Amino acid sequence: MVSLQDVCGFLEEFAPPRLAEDWDNVGLLVGHAHRPIQRVMTCLTITPASADEAVEERVDVIVSHHPLPFRPLRRLTSETTPGRLLLQLIGAGVAIYSPHTAFDSAAAGINQQWAEALELQGIQPLLAGEPDLPGTGTGRYGHLEPPRTLAQLILRLKQLLGLQGLHAVGAASQLVQHVGIACGAAGQLLEPAIRAGCDALITGETNFHTCLEAEARGVALLLTGHFASERFAVENLAQRIQQAFDELTVWPSRRETDPLCWHAVGTER
Repeated sequence: MVSLQDVCGFLEEFAPPRLAEDWDNVGLLVGHAHRPIQRVMTCLTITPASADEAVEERVDVIVSHHPLPFRPLRRLTSETTPGRLLLQLIGAGVAIYSPHTAFDSAAAGINQQWAEALELQGIQPLLAGEPDLPGTGTGRYGHLEPPRTLAQLILRLKQLLGLQGLHAVGAASQLVQHVGIACGAAGQLLEPAIRAGCDALITGETNFHTCLEAEARGVALLLTGHFASERFAVENLAQRIQQAFDELTVWPSRRETDPLCWHAVGTER
């Protein structure tokens, strides 16, 4: 019989918690470590839809990229969304584990997976990780062989992530060879990407002033959306857990969706 601690141990080896940012909340957040488990669901974020799915499908543990709770709670009541979700899951006996920024920075984590999917060469972290954990660190960068236009890189991203569109700073004809990658909301990595010699930085989302700074510095900035920049990796994580534990039933949430969508504006009056 597989215990919750067995799965926690696997996740801690894959994405060591000490790689997480200081402000983060990672690891086993809800649950009894020694409880036997059979059903595991991964998701990007615990929402009403994914929580309902977990309860209805009799899930033993949710591995959620984003933590719940994320920030300290003064009280646990149904008056707030985090409180309602936690009460629902605790009442149904569902444990919660979150790897979050440890998963982002792991040697085989989200940014590494993204860099490899784009076939970047010479992949390295934008910010080095723990010296005794080779290949770890914040973000990734590498080079394309041969270089591509920004339009070609955008098309590849849309194909890779199943996107209808994305936001971009830069001319479509701009040549791109050195590319930085940082999943989620990572506009703060623009400067490290520039120091690494990147022509472009790909991230999920950032603020308007970071876009202006990228434009002023002549660096392309591609914003795929937060959901798209990380959801593929929790799907891959479900496969990894399943491969490690044959006895378990593991799947990525089937109900989780991006809260943002693209709408074509009609010309009718």
